[in-house]
Amino acid sequence: MTKTLIRGRLLSFRRAPQHMADRDSYLYETDGALLVENGLILAVGSYASVKPGNEEVVEIDHRPHLILPGFIDCHVHFPQMQVIGSYAANLLEWLNTYTFPEECRFVETAHAERIATHFFDEFLRHGTTTAVAYCSVHKTSADAFFAESARRGTRMIAGKVMMDRNAPQGLLDTPQSGYDETREIIESWHGRARNLVAITPRFAITSTPEQMEMVQALAREFPDLHIQTHLSENREEIDFTCSLYPQAEDYTDIYARYGLLGERTLFGHAIHLSEREADVLSQTGSVAVHCPTSNLFLGSGLFPLKAIQRREKPVRVALATDIGGGTSYSMLRTLDEAYKIQQLLGERLNPLDSYWHMTRGNAEALSLADRIGTLEPGTEADFVVLNSSATPAMALKMQAVKELPEELFLMQTIGDDRTVVETYVAGVASKPR
Repeated sequence: MTKTLIRGRLLSFRRAPQHMADRDSYLYETDGALLVENGLILAVGSYASVKPGNEEVVEIDHRPHLILPGFIDCHVHFPQMQVIGSYAANLLEWLNTYTFPEECRFVETAHAERIATHFFDEFLRHGTTTAVAYCSVHKTSADAFFAESARRGTRMIAGKVMMDRNAPQGLLDTPQSGYDETREIIESWHGRARNLVAITPRFAITSTPEQMEMVQALAREFPDLHIQTHLSENREEIDFTCSLYPQAEDYTDIYARYGLLGERTLFGHAIHLSEREADVLSQTGSVAVHCPTSNLFLGSGLFPLKAIQRREKPVRVALATDIGGGTSYSMLRTLDEAYKIQQLLGERLNPLDSYWHMTRGNAEALSLADRIGTLEPGTEADFVVLNSSATPAMALKMQAVKELPEELFLMQTIGDDRTVVETYVAGVASKPR
């Protein structure tokens, strides 16, 4: 394939920034270039250093726009695109009134395929190149999701949910069928194109102990796979869950008893953790996935992002939209709400933190920073081009912006999908189907 030289301002993080002036934590080139071939980044640096010897390459000039690694979203629900913005009092009412009836429709292949097309169009339009997705209980939904991902060439992680109680009949599997279908999905899709399969018990409310034992069996058979589920999102949910597993010390202990904690385990929400639970997550390397717009929309609570990271036993954290409890597909909007939550808690989330979380931070949470989340040579060429003057209001504000962090904060605060000029997947500009 022809090499491509992408020119523009470059921003990529080397590590988590310690403060606003931590210039060593990131690469920033005011006139930079990425050399891309066969879906990988071959070279990165100033245009003057990368261009020589590459005179014959196809060159795409995105100046004066900013080029970052593609955004990463660590918790989304693929079947909930038509649930977003549904009015309800709390999590359990919202699930029973809107979400479960909608997910029942994904037994139909044609519907699953139609929504998959919209899913990838929407996420790529917002600059998100990797998402960790829950499909419905139906194998058809996972097949549709992974097939569309293979067509787009995206690095995606997903799994069919396993749930055998406390849901409508059309959304229930059995311990054995959940195990069997998950194995079939692993065999069909894991490692095919850029797809990765996650073992996905929805949450302890919808899985019997017998099903949790099957989840444990899958985790033992496939120790390199991610595991995703929900934890401590809502007070009512916590009480109900613990009543179903009275032998467990707390909500986290339910998952611990089935061997499901570890560095590749992603716990959606994890807002209301006891000190003991936070210690267990820290000791096992498990990841708490913060979903700010969803937590605010459903009134679930304020996730203590900064406090949980600076504990003596810090907890690994990722950030996510949680579509469709979440109210925006945009990671920019998501981090803006995360900023506001920290303000309410008397904490600060500076813009360098935010963009690190959207890119390398989330990649590290997924144990995939060697593949995605940076612009480093040898990594996969997923990146997004952002225009900080995309709207009249943004352009006016940019007249007063003097430093990079100010520009980043502007895009996070009043930017949206219009800020995204182009999204590249494996070095190729994405196009809606």
